[in-house]
Amino acid sequence: MWELACLLPQLTVFWSEIYENFEIPTRACVDRVYWPSPRLLLRPVRRRRGDRSPALDLPATPGNLQTAVFAGGCFWGVQGVFQHVQGVKNAVSGYDGGAANTAQYESVSEGDTGHAESVSVTYDPSNISYGKLLQIYFSVAHNPTELNRQGPDTGTQYRSAIFAQNAEQQKVAQAYITQLDAAKSFDKPIVTQIEMGKSFYPAESYHQDFLTENPSYPYIVINDLPKVAQLKNCSPINTAPNRCW
Repeated sequence: MWELACLLPQLTVFWSEIYENFEIPTRACVDRVYWPSPRLLLRPVRRRRGDRSPALDLPATPGNLQTAVFAGGCFWGVQGVFQHVQGVKNAVSGYDGGAANTAQYESVSEGDTGHAESVSVTYDPSNISYGKLLQIYFSVAHNPTELNRQGPDTGTQYRSAIFAQNAEQQKVAQAYITQLDAAKSFDKPIVTQIEMGKSFYPAESYHQDFLTENPSYPYIVINDLPKVAQLKNCSPINTAPNRCW
């Protein structure tokens, strides 16, 4: 049984290379458990070459933990990816980009609060740099060419956004986006927004650690476990001990 569970992410990746889009569970119907019916699309699969290392990065500062905040669709998968990265001390799902009084799942799900489902990543810059986190964010954690959506989930709350914590992060993030676009790392332009001066609000407890605690959940299996599998194949990115299966 465990052998089959380990194969599912690889089978999903293989299937997605043939059928780019799925009829797959969305966050709007997470209470209904069902499996996808693939649709053949007569267009080439979008190639992703976002694994280029950033030309500009922040210097290592031993002894001082730093924070980075990323939004890239459903926070379940983004959190799960960064929880598998060495040098990441903590990853918390939450909401960024809006006001405190609407930073709750029911309100954010309406898509009109200004929030994006986000993940606050606490990391040790002596083990992993901000630029390396950006590399993982663009190449593994999400698709930065999708505007106000991510996979099956649509709305501004699922937008691609980097919530820079300071001017230095903003500079490195913007330089990396420019680098990737110039190299045509993706078949479409990057739509990731860089936002500053916003506050992060942790999400409800039932959203925390969702991937690591529910690795067999259909939405996770289809949308997010392939990202973890891809992360393990990304060199020179090193992953933390496997906590998914």
